[in-house]
Amino acid sequence: MDVTAFIGVGANIEPERNLRRALDLLRERTVVTGVSTVYRTTPLRHPEQPPFLNGVFRIDTGLPPQALKSDVCRAIEDALGRVRSADPWAPREMDLDIALYGDVVLDTPDLRIPDPEIRERPFLAAPMLELEPDLVLPDTGEALADVVARMDLTGMVSMCELTKALRVRLAQ
Repeated sequence: MDVTAFIGVGANIEPERNLRRALDLLRERTVVTGVSTVYRTTPLRHPEQPPFLNGVFRIDTGLPPQALKSDVCRAIEDALGRVRSADPWAPREMDLDIALYGDVVLDTPDLRIPDPEIRERPFLAAPMLELEPDLVLPDTGEALADVVARMDLTGMVSMCELTKALRVRLAQ
């Protein structure tokens, strides 16, 4: 049985090309049912880096969370040339994170669902809310709309043309 999941996407090395490619590769492995607005944001820890492009893809998948992470998300990151370094804030070709996976609550050393960053990162929470306005976080029962209402969304610049291009690509 398929589960609806939300995948946070972000890149600051050739981000437009890599977001398009990530969408294509994700569509080969899952059913992508939505693409949020893509936002340009300043890197959190290294503002001197190129800006990130961030958004969320909503998918339906029959894969369990760990397989989705390792066999799909990490495989796509690798295919796009991501090299993991000791610096978790280094520039990257692609970052794919499972933000939410149905009503699953999971806390393991290598995977936490819901992603705790939902409550800290407006560029993750706001796109999820756009795709699912009535979303409730399964760990606390809190409405995502309430989480987003408390966030500062300044500094998030809508990338309208890229968003449109990704949505057209999804519809093909």
